[in-house]
Amino acid sequence: MARLVLLFLMSSIALSISAQDTLPLFTATTRGNNKILISWTNKYPVVSQINIQRSHDSLRNFQTILSVPDPRIPQNGFVDSKAPTSFMFYRLFIVLDSGKYLFTKSRRAFWDTARVTRQNSERNAFQNNKRILVSDILSQKETDKIRDKLSNGNISDPKPPGDVQQLPEKVLTVKRTDSIVLQFPESYFRKFRDSIVNTTKDTLVFKTADTILIKPFIPKVVYKPSQFVFTEKEGNVMIAIPEALQKHYSIKFYEEDNTALFEIRKVKEPMLTLDKANFLHAGWFRFELFEEGKLKERHRFYIPKEFRP
Repeated sequence: MARLVLLFLMSSIALSISAQDTLPLFTATTRGNNKILISWTNKYPVVSQINIQRSHDSLRNFQTILSVPDPRIPQNGFVDSKAPTSFMFYRLFIVLDSGKYLFTKSRRAFWDTARVTRQNSERNAFQNNKRILVSDILSQKETDKIRDKLSNGNISDPKPPGDVQQLPEKVLTVKRTDSIVLQFPESYFRKFRDSIVNTTKDTLVFKTADTILIKPFIPKVVYKPSQFVFTEKEGNVMIAIPEALQKHYSIKFYEEDNTALFEIRKVKEPMLTLDKANFLHAGWFRFELFEEGKLKERHRFYIPKEFRP
């Protein structure tokens, strides 16, 4: 009997109470792997015995697979993990007060599509999420374990039932470069993961089974040419300042490393072309445009590599 009680407690962890029917009705669902969940809600004032029976046939050849240890529990159930197939029929034998008894109608397990869809969605969300990575230096066994647990949003092993002694919970260390920025029990990983994925664009990398590296998101710089100084299709540098005749404009040109090249102390025309030969080589260059002695724009431009002085 002690063995059955332990089996019952272990199986009860997986119950989905919200979907239970009320006796004499009961719910039978499957999640694959020939595991059948039998669950029910008990509102009888007196119940002295409930047996779970199984058969390949809906009308006969039923055999008792479990006598429920405490049939009085309002929300109850059992996971049949030894079902020959996922298409077995089940019924309950219920003993009430004064020796009265009844057999429930038999029913075959239906597929728990809601749970399976949710699990597959979470798994695919992780597998398709390129912002949660596992380092290549980890063994295949460690990698598979982390990926399997992460697909369910948690990397902690299930807690053992009853009074089984538990090992201390692992602590995860979070680093940015070589600096430790955070430590927390691994059961809090889901909250940490969601906070990073949903509020930042950073990437999480498992360097080891218990060390996570945050790789900051570095936005790709999209170059937008200046409207005042830019290169035209031949690679020459155009200067377009419509108010050049009304105001005083000057421009200083620099190499990409900010080494000074030359300066135009006064732009005298609204449209001016500088031959690319003035810049001696192809590549990036910087400039500073001043209006009435005040900095108006600091930007850069690119002379194509086809250019040879």
